[in-house]
Amino acid sequence: MKILVIGIKGQLARALIARRNRPGIEMVAAGRPQVDFERPTALGDLVGGTRPDLVINAAAFTAVDRAEDEVEAARAVNATGPAALARAAAAGGIPFIHVSTDYVFDGAKGSLYDETDPVSPVNVYGRTKAEGEAAVLAAHPGALVARTSWVYAPEGVNFVRTMLKLGAERDRLRVVADQQGRPTEAGALADALLELGQALRSGAPGGLLHVAAEGDTSWHGFATEILRGAGLSTPVDPIATSDFPTRAPRPSDTRLDLSRARSEYGIVLPDWHESLERCLAAMGTGGRRAG
Repeated sequence: MKILVIGIKGQLARALIARRNRPGIEMVAAGRPQVDFERPTALGDLVGGTRPDLVINAAAFTAVDRAEDEVEAARAVNATGPAALARAAAAGGIPFIHVSTDYVFDGAKGSLYDETDPVSPVNVYGRTKAEGEAAVLAAHPGALVARTSWVYAPEGVNFVRTMLKLGAERDRLRVVADQQGRPTEAGALADALLELGQALRSGAPGGLLHVAAEGDTSWHGFATEILRGAGLSTPVDPIATSDFPTRAPRPSDTRLDLSRARSEYGIVLPDWHESLERCLAAMGTGGRRAG
């Protein structure tokens, strides 16, 4: 199976590329400057020229606060660009997976979000990702839009690495405790996407699908487990979102319902505690003891 991965530097793209030597997989990864989301024609040429069996779009404008001031740049990467990729894939009869986010929801439901819930983003990042979902499915009705949550990895810029750095530097941390989600390790997500790609090639339906780690927590709970797993004894105080103002508002509770992934595709990611432990071990920080 020849897979075209859109994205090179992101956490998920790196995790996918790391699986390029698996039996039966040939992988072509494309990023900037080859991928220019402001030139839809070039994106179509990339898909047509590569002639893959599957396209996975792992690229995104994920700087949530910066997106508030760079709306058109976020829209190009999160919406219009993916639509052009999907259109080209559809023209070639190629299965297409587009990765989206739990931030398409406002978090006000108070229970798990399933794929039938209407989107209601509270920031530019979420709004452009929601636009991208709709545009991709309009361009390629058989595409699969995989929403995920709180992605992290041993490398890159992410919450795990930030907490480890701050936990080692500071005497005490304050972390938001009233936002909930499913911390999802990039490698586990990459494995699931490859499995979903095989399913699409075998005739499985596309549409919206929630793909994230089992279990859920708050940012405070996540931070506490990160430091505990790394053997750091730095206290972590819970605070409210209102005590930590940001340029872009954040949704409060974006826990995803994973039932469809389980029942229709047999996709079950590890519990986030298990994946975090593996991530910390890969970073060389797991298993340390506090004090």
